[in-house]
Amino acid sequence: MSALRRASNPLKFRGLNVGTSRACCFKSEIVSSYLERKATIFESPQPVSQRSRFYHSTNVGSKFYLEKRGFASQAGAESSESDDDLEDGFSELETPASGNENAVEELAGNEDQLISEPELSDDDNYDIGDPSQNALELSDNETDSAEKRLLRKRAPAELFKAIMAAPGVSVQSVLDKWVAEGKDLDRSEISSAMVNLRRRRMFGRALQLSEWLEANKQQQDFLERDYASRLDLLAKVRGLQKAEAYIAKIPKSFKGELVYRTLLANCVAANNTKKAEEVFNKMKDLEFPITAFACNQLLLLYKRLDKKKIADVLLLMEKENVKPSPFTYKILIDTKGKSNDIMGMDQIVETMKAEGIEPDIGTQAIMAKHYVSGGLKEKAEAILKEMEGGNLEEHRWACRFMLPLYGALGKADEVGRVWKFCEKNPRLDQCMAAIEAWGQLKKIDEAEAVFELMSKTWKKLSSKHYSALLKVYANNKMLSKGKDLIKRMGDNGCRIGPMTWDALIKLYVEAGEVEKADSILNKAAQQNQMKPMFNSFMIIMDKYAKKGDIHNAEKMFHRMRQAGYQARMKQFHTLLQAYINAKAPCYGMRERLKADGLFPNKSLAAQLGQVDAFRRTAVSDLLD
Repeated sequence: MSALRRASNPLKFRGLNVGTSRACCFKSEIVSSYLERKATIFESPQPVSQRSRFYHSTNVGSKFYLEKRGFASQAGAESSESDDDLEDGFSELETPASGNENAVEELAGNEDQLISEPELSDDDNYDIGDPSQNALELSDNETDSAEKRLLRKRAPAELFKAIMAAPGVSVQSVLDKWVAEGKDLDRSEISSAMVNLRRRRMFGRALQLSEWLEANKQQQDFLERDYASRLDLLAKVRGLQKAEAYIAKIPKSFKGELVYRTLLANCVAANNTKKAEEVFNKMKDLEFPITAFACNQLLLLYKRLDKKKIADVLLLMEKENVKPSPFTYKILIDTKGKSNDIMGMDQIVETMKAEGIEPDIGTQAIMAKHYVSGGLKEKAEAILKEMEGGNLEEHRWACRFMLPLYGALGKADEVGRVWKFCEKNPRLDQCMAAIEAWGQLKKIDEAEAVFELMSKTWKKLSSKHYSALLKVYANNKMLSKGKDLIKRMGDNGCRIGPMTWDALIKLYVEAGEVEKADSILNKAAQQNQMKPMFNSFMIIMDKYAKKGDIHNAEKMFHRMRQAGYQARMKQFHTLLQAYINAKAPCYGMRERLKADGLFPNKSLAAQLGQVDAFRRTAVSDLLD
């Protein structure tokens, strides 16, 4: 694991109670490549104060154990949506992408993202997915089994159809009637129903199905995966507290590693750092093996909330001989790309290849996106040609990534070429990608034509599909057309959800109607079934901050807490900017940060200095 340390900015060595000298002996490729490109923290004989000069925060908070203790962490604190499901309904974060259109990158919008925000990148189709509400890989294997692939391909089972046909009746009533009629209720029938309910994000009905099965164990043997499924659904529908309480009710013989890592993944999906670390420590106390899955969950969490602690996870992985998975590299690649450290990203890719792991199409899409944002257009185009492989027919599922990337590059001819190939036999994800691509190129007519093709090809579109065109209208400040599309959604009986709210809010914000957007968000937040996306709050808060509207910026900050989003640096950056633009002092902000287990980085510290009500200057010293 020694090349990854050279690929990145140094991270402060903190919280590891195994001793500095011991850490200095680590020769892990992944750690060194990630940590040592600009300085050698772990191998340098310099004093600690010099080795960690880039970060000067004091660590306070919950203990995150390496052996029994040692991985100090701050308490900190959304989620993403996926159509990728495992048997019994779980989605995979680490499924290999080869030829599988339901692979991990299928997390779009991400949303929980989908209902909230992406796992890897913050904006879209290249993401691996935010437990942000994100799909969770809870199977024992990282590769698809033949059984799982069969479940994905098979038509919805009769049980699922019966549940869907009785929307006004409880799932328990449907199941009671099913059994009374003497129909078979085997595991394949149950699994198919569970997969399809989860795929449609009908977690409430899926939970009713799980509850009935547990109450009627004579109909079906209840295995650890069933308890884990029930736990996962409880966390999604009723929250972490209910899910954690349920663990105490699970028989000891079924209370294994799968159950706890299900809880861990949901803690990460909720961005609850403190709880995630507690669960991880509990797993260590129970002497469960430390797996790549558990470590990857922490990497996802720290990627969003505290990048400095990624180093700690990598060191832990090496100490415990946990081999990085392809998904581990994918997280690190995206982290470096988002930090605009393209050289570091490239070095991680080289380390990955040296370990015999070739980037899959999803990873290549992430790399290409960061090359585009970094202005490296030639490197981005080279990656896109690799993804295509000279044969679109054989690499058809790469089209959904290629279309928006070519759009971001301004390559209208390439977008047209790829879309012409897809148009002959279109798929929903490719249609949405084409709409996004044409929108980036400001070709509204072409984007609308793709949407109309999509509407004619599929009888009923979801809000997710409408949102693709709605975002195009929002980005181009086409308020009138956006309103017409929303009306069309309502006329077609389409349920309005978080992704639609987000696009609608952006539509009004871009049109300059911030108050209207605020009103829409407030109404959406009062619908307790689904919470608005993180981005929906932030886009309005940003506008208030730019105007120096402290009152409304603080109000938005408070409403995010009410919605269940725990504080993170991004919110404080925006809030402080409101004070700066208002030229007003800010009292107690350092204490507020500390209470949330957050510690100012360099940019946040600079903002705090600008609004410090008690700062002293040369003039104030003279006047004293």
